[in-house]
Amino acid sequence: MRNFRSPDGIVWGVEVDLPGSSNAMVIFRHPNGRSTRLDRYNWFISGGPEARSVTARLSPKKVLESLSDFDLGRLFRRSMAISRPDSLLPAQASDG
Repeated sequence: MRNFRSPDGIVWGVEVDLPGSSNAMVIFRHPNGRSTRLDRYNWFISGGPEARSVTARLSPKKVLESLSDFDLGRLFRRSMAISRPDSLLPAQASDG
C-alpha cells in the first residue's frame, strides 16, 4: 500500500486490485478505517504491450509503483465512491 495526500489534506491509502490485461482498479482507502463507505476508486488504463494480449495480466505491484503523484492526483479527482449513497426514501417505503 502507498499513501496519497488529497487537496483537502487527508492522507489516503492507495492499493491496486482486480488487474486485467489492460486495466486495474485503483482504490483510495479513507484513513478512518471504520467503514468502507468513504473509500473511493478509479480505473487505471494501460497502453503497454500486455494490453494487446487477452491472457496477460497487469501486476498490481508494478502498477502501483508506476503511478506518480500526478497520476494519483488525476485518478483521485475523477474517483467514485465505492458504496452507494444512502436512500433518500424512508425505510418504510421499501417494506412493500
